[in-house]
Amino acid sequence: MLQSKGLETVEDLLNYFPFRYEDRSNLKPVKQLAPGELATVIAEVKSSKVSKIRGRHLGLFEAVFTDASGGTLLAKWFHGAYLADRLLPGTRAALFGKIEFDAYRGEVQMMHPEVELLGTPQDGADDDGDLAIHTGRIVPVYEAAGKVNTRQLRVLLYQLLQDMPEMEDHLPASITHRLRFPSRTEAIRAAHFPPPGTPLRHLNDFRSPAQFRLIFEEFFWLQCGIELKRRKGRSRNGIAFELNDAVRNQIRRLLPFKPTGAQKRVLKEIAGDMSQAYPMNRLLQGDVGSGKTIVAAEASVIALENGYQVVILAPTEILATQHYFNLKPLFDKVGYVSALLTGSNSAREKTKLKEMLRNGMIRVAIGTHALIEKDVEFDSLGLAVIDEQHRFGVMQRLELARKGVSPDVLVMTATPIPRTLAMTIYGDLDVSVIDELPPGRKAIQTRHFPSEQIDLVWSQVRREIEAGRQAYVVYPVIEESETQSQNQAIKAAQAMFEELSRDIFPDVAVGLLHGRLPTAEKEAAMEDFKQGRTRILVSTTVIEVGVDVPNATVMVIEQAERFGLSQLHQLRGRVGRGSEQSHCLLVTEKLGDSGKERIRTLVDSQDGFVIAEMDLKLRGPGELFGTKQSGMPSLRIASIIRDPDILAAAREEARAFVDHPPAQEDLVAATAYIRDHWQRRYGLVNVA
Repeated sequence: MLQSKGLETVEDLLNYFPFRYEDRSNLKPVKQLAPGELATVIAEVKSSKVSKIRGRHLGLFEAVFTDASGGTLLAKWFHGAYLADRLLPGTRAALFGKIEFDAYRGEVQMMHPEVELLGTPQDGADDDGDLAIHTGRIVPVYEAAGKVNTRQLRVLLYQLLQDMPEMEDHLPASITHRLRFPSRTEAIRAAHFPPPGTPLRHLNDFRSPAQFRLIFEEFFWLQCGIELKRRKGRSRNGIAFELNDAVRNQIRRLLPFKPTGAQKRVLKEIAGDMSQAYPMNRLLQGDVGSGKTIVAAEASVIALENGYQVVILAPTEILATQHYFNLKPLFDKVGYVSALLTGSNSAREKTKLKEMLRNGMIRVAIGTHALIEKDVEFDSLGLAVIDEQHRFGVMQRLELARKGVSPDVLVMTATPIPRTLAMTIYGDLDVSVIDELPPGRKAIQTRHFPSEQIDLVWSQVRREIEAGRQAYVVYPVIEESETQSQNQAIKAAQAMFEELSRDIFPDVAVGLLHGRLPTAEKEAAMEDFKQGRTRILVSTTVIEVGVDVPNATVMVIEQAERFGLSQLHQLRGRVGRGSEQSHCLLVTEKLGDSGKERIRTLVDSQDGFVIAEMDLKLRGPGELFGTKQSGMPSLRIASIIRDPDILAAAREEARAFVDHPPAQEDLVAATAYIRDHWQRRYGLVNVA
């Protein structure tokens, strides 16, 4: 049962920390209880029953407790019928909760107290020493591991800590002394069984000295590992691209418009990396519509002018095709052959394209996962650009990088990454941010409509269509059951396409786009919309990224409560790409608390980073460094949501330690410690 929670060794258990603490130091006889106080009571069940309320069986469980003082205490639990078999007459229990006065019965009571069974006096289940672990002190509360409950874990950990020798402290002594941390052994003891006088608020905020040290330590080793991984990457030989006047002139010829200040700054950062003799690993962040693709094209010219090939990888055929149509004219202008390679190419086309890549005739390959296949070879790959990188796994990125001799890698995302995640998941990458939209763009007006007000939504769409604009109507694909939900979304989109074209907008050309359409039909649907032949495009989320139609000024998102915040923000970014005022209309059916929070955030904010931070709080960090590379490691006590301040401090200390260790042997010892503990803790490859 412990193993099911990943608790395989004594060390694992010692690092299984309480998730909250209760102050049970106020242990009182029943006779001395006073209304309004929080108290712990050790008492025996005198009688118990499950009651009905007004004839309805709501499972109200009541038990009367008594102790040696002669007083009686009534305890009640709504929906507590499950306790009937556990709190039988004669059972001893520890109760913790707020004391109230039941005026109707004239006796003291506890509503929904915390309860722990102590057995019966005949069991000899608890002697006074064992009771002292669970009452009369600040008590740790653990998440149960299968059927091993918090009480059993408390006993197990108490016994382990009694016998535990002094542990080896791997945290550098210089940091421990300077930051006045308790030793690792002291910290672990105090995190499980806090010493008397520790403020309960500090414990439940995870800010006691012991907890602070353990959180810092966990982040410190994670950041050291990331820093060593970055250093290892920079020790590899890469391509030092030359930046001369010929390159600069070609970049100027390529540009279809004057770049923004942010685009210039970011290109300078990328060009600086590409001129170094180690491989570039840079993350380019930019909100939807900020112009990341043109920066990637400029970076491509640097590699191309130095005689190397470029690959641009996208997660979907629609996005790859969009990139191809947007970038091909630019590369044609500066004299470079580009080609599109996706799963939809015929076998004959693939064979021909692969041959042209191998012999260097194709200089820019744009495509999907098809470019990662083993039989795809390049003559001289110098730069790999990966768009919407969160959709690719770590292994896929490595596979692509292996197709060249240490090519530079530029990964791009339009999904803003919270600062804490940027310091962890992407900590080994250098980060550039385009934080400026092209001139003339207006903020998108976002409004929320319950489904009963759908007529208002169609009226808004009608106004925009009559003004010569275009609109999207999007349906969700829910991730839990991708195939089933995709079918449902396609059916919903199909039904809405028919309803809109037949009943609501019979005089308007309506198009349909979803993932199951053959590639030719998808391209035709997109091309018809881009050229204005269709005015309304009904779609599933295949248009989430990369689709660029400046004349589209309305985005209607049906069942918006079923989307994550980042996805809603991405979809909203499909409009507002021209100079006209654009609108995002969120239509919802049933809204829970989390759904309300998401919709409110989107209506109130246009800032992708604010939205990303809220998304992180609502959804949690997930898993880190797995093949999905979609979240955080399974941290033991640290939390990137609760502890960003400690994370930032640990990162600074880790960087300073790796760059300027007190002695070289300290760095060697730290590297060995990380290597020995890394794989099991975080599933990372060796760092050094």
